[in-house]
Amino acid sequence: MSKIAGNISLIKKKLPDNVKLVAVSKTHPAEAVKEAYLAGQRIFGENKVQELVSKYEELKDLDIKWHLIGHLQTNKVKYIASFVEMIHSVDSLKLLEEINKHSEKNSRVTDCLLQFHIATEESKFGLDLSEAEEMLSSVQFKGMSNIRICGVMGMASFSDDESLIRAEFSELRRIYNKLKQTYFSQNTYFSELSMGMSSDWNIAIEEGSTMIRVGSIIFGNRNYLLK
Repeated sequence: MSKIAGNISLIKKKLPDNVKLVAVSKTHPAEAVKEAYLAGQRIFGENKVQELVSKYEELKDLDIKWHLIGHLQTNKVKYIASFVEMIHSVDSLKLLEEINKHSEKNSRVTDCLLQFHIATEESKFGLDLSEAEEMLSSVQFKGMSNIRICGVMGMASFSDDESLIRAEFSELRRIYNKLKQTYFSQNTYFSELSMGMSSDWNIAIEEGSTMIRVGSIIFGNRNYLLK
């Protein structure tokens, strides 16, 4: 068994049945993705559109489910709209409108997560609850038929303070529950709470995560020469 395969096996043994593993393959070569694929992994997350498109083209014969997990600019949506399985990083109505438009052009419905800013760092992207509620109540959103909001995503602070991380994940779970109750109570597809990365996924699962995004504990340290 390869090292990557062994790492995936170790993680999956610890995951509850209801938690999906997104293998974050950013900066790692397509060969590493294929190695993980041969070990049974199917969902892969990329941060940058250019890198995602390149790997999709190289590995398009495999039934990989590609997730875009990084910040997405509206002018880049068109490059991934034909194949991306899920976009984790929806943080504005404008972006959602663009995803809907290009999904319609490709005759498909794209699954999306609303990204929330839960961390202490100012640099991270994301909505707050009032912005999300304004968006979900808008006429524009109600007219979109080529996107599905499947849940929420957030990143905790980069910190050694476990109580801080736990509180931030708890806050995201509270937001998820509020949106589910208010806007999606009749929608079974609104079911994803995407939180937890290589350094904090255990805490995230304890706080209710249904989808963890991990890279370095599968593939090793990132190779930034391949960015």
